[in-house]
Amino acid sequence: MNVITKTVELPDGRTISIETGKLAKQADGAVMLRMNNTMLLATVCAAKDAVPGTDFMPLQVEYREKYAAAGRFPGGFTKREGKANDDEILTCRLVDRALRPLFPSNYHAEVYVNVILFSADGVDMPDALAGFAASAALACSDIPFEGPISECRVARIDGQFVINPTFQQLEQADMDLMVGATEENIMMVEGEMKEVQESDLLAALKAAHEAIKPMCRLQKELSKELGKDVKREYCHEVNDEELRQQVHDECYQPAYDVTKQALEKQQRAEAFEQIREDFKARYAEAHPDMTPEELEEKNALVDRYYHDVERDAMRRCILDEGIRLDGRKTTDIRPIWCEAGTLPGPHGCAIFTRGETQALATCTLGTKLDEKLVDDVLVREYQRFLLHYNFPPFSTGEAKAQRGVGRREIGHGHLAWRGLKGQLPDDYPYVVRVVSDVLESNGSSSMATTCAGCLALMDAGVPIKAPVSGIAMGLIKNPGEEKYAVLSDILGDEDHLGDMDFKTTGTPKGLTATQMDIKCDGLSYEILEKALMQAKAGREHILGEMMKTLSAPRPELKPHVPRIEQIIIPKEFIGAVIGPGGKIIQGIQEETSTTITIDEEDGVGKVQVSAPDKAAIDAAMAKIKAIVAVPEVGEVYDGTVRSVMPYGAFVEFMPGRDGLLHISEMDWKRLETVEEAGIKEGDKLKVKLLDIDEKTGKFKLSRRVLMEKPEGYQERERRPRPERGERRPRPDRPKE
Repeated sequence: MNVITKTVELPDGRTISIETGKLAKQADGAVMLRMNNTMLLATVCAAKDAVPGTDFMPLQVEYREKYAAAGRFPGGFTKREGKANDDEILTCRLVDRALRPLFPSNYHAEVYVNVILFSADGVDMPDALAGFAASAALACSDIPFEGPISECRVARIDGQFVINPTFQQLEQADMDLMVGATEENIMMVEGEMKEVQESDLLAALKAAHEAIKPMCRLQKELSKELGKDVKREYCHEVNDEELRQQVHDECYQPAYDVTKQALEKQQRAEAFEQIREDFKARYAEAHPDMTPEELEEKNALVDRYYHDVERDAMRRCILDEGIRLDGRKTTDIRPIWCEAGTLPGPHGCAIFTRGETQALATCTLGTKLDEKLVDDVLVREYQRFLLHYNFPPFSTGEAKAQRGVGRREIGHGHLAWRGLKGQLPDDYPYVVRVVSDVLESNGSSSMATTCAGCLALMDAGVPIKAPVSGIAMGLIKNPGEEKYAVLSDILGDEDHLGDMDFKTTGTPKGLTATQMDIKCDGLSYEILEKALMQAKAGREHILGEMMKTLSAPRPELKPHVPRIEQIIIPKEFIGAVIGPGGKIIQGIQEETSTTITIDEEDGVGKVQVSAPDKAAIDAAMAKIKAIVAVPEVGEVYDGTVRSVMPYGAFVEFMPGRDGLLHISEMDWKRLETVEEAGIKEGDKLKVKLLDIDEKTGKFKLSRRVLMEKPEGYQERERRPRPERGERRPRPDRPKE
């Protein structure tokens, strides 16, 4: 075996090693990445040839975490890993978005990247290492790739940037960003922040890029040492340069004219399509000798060449005349209208429409029983704020069936979730779920989801700390050209044909989340700064429009929202409230028609009581307070007879607390039997707590002291017990 190991050092002195030549040798490229006890195996395999007719990059990235890596069994009946969970899918997307732009544009063979977590100790975060491992596997192969890249997490903790922080360190951070970059350029950014400034984000990107550069140099050294710096030859496209030029000459000006007409999305698509179809018709008339098969091949080339013409026309119109596809200037925001409280059934709802993008968001408030359990390999927690994003085909006018939730929906929903979650109150008793259904889409439905979700929270009466808005920015910059244009509130076509998709969410105080994909080389920090400041102005405008609809959270919850009240009880009373086998708490819930949950946090018990009406909550709260109340000698209580014995009766004078009412304390007169007092099980009576036994904790109750003493009554004197003298010696027993 030709095992090669390379090591790179992080700014704080920790190291990451890359080893190849030992495992998975039949893959085109394979590496084992190790950081302390965290180990990931990354492999890459590519088909030798492209599937005929493929005109895109068929890249598939998979990231999986094995439960055995942390010494755990998977949950569920089968006790086996199943489909990828949300966090694994989000990591796949982070790796995919950094790798995909760097494959040659004419390379169309299927490529499969697999990253598997095989060892973890719960200290270091493996998702931050997946991109580095995947790119290193490509560096060890002969697959054409214009990298390498690497990814890292950068967090700001106590004002200092930390690269690849541990789980524990990240809890103290006010910035959490994943950054993917080549040695020269940043390619991908995603993360969340606690209302930081744009300058802080730029500083974090610079810190991350400096940490990534040595990782990229390591991969170049590794590739050269393995002899993989020369990549395989391929031919996945057959071109007709004469036809390409003809398409450009005949279609460019008509496409440019359509670009300037500021048509709506569907009309513009039809106009562009008509230009292409007219060219195909003219070409077929000019070549009557071609067979249908030959003409079909030429038409496929026309489709590809015309796409480039359409792209060039749109870009030149923006750069040369400052005119966008819908007629706006580069800084203009599309018209916005909002509506809150449209639907009577949900606890909160809102519609946000920006141009031809529309999202309908609903908000549901639930109890602790509605929390989502996250049971991943390294993370086990309960989530109290959920956000789900749906993108049905009709939102873009497509006639096709709606399938399950895809990776795109998970990623877009996660970005909106990150943008909003920090604004929920810290000790909010409700579990909150926001669902965004995109009804129309023409650019940045995830940012529409953020805006609609914020309004839905406010409509539900959730006292958010500050309102949040979001915007998607774009960039047009041709290679070798100084001229560029930063676009505010991009359309779908501007995203597809542009060089950058840059989304930010934030409050009036600062940024809360960001996502960036850069498709061009040489993007300077000056351009990034301009884009960030232009985005800030756009966000502020959008937030102003939102506030015209709903300027603050509604002061009251809607009538059909379940009410929740919380009480803190001493830790030692948790068992008393629950009772043996849950008997006490279940009884309270049945009697009061409430839902009660108890958690032990920070050494105390947090009890939440929820019900449709306040009267039920008050009844349950009274019972709970009675259980946790400390019995006081001399106090009078309303009790219930639980059992009758020959010597007295046991009375429950507080929930879960029984005391003995001795026969002598039932009445002033002498009673021979309990029945003479007329007391039986289930009777309600008042009793006074006379004493609490210091040793046993038993309660002594009295009923007679609450009754009027008969005239001339004299307490019977208790005869003193005779003192016991010394025992006489026991006589010896006769021996057998």
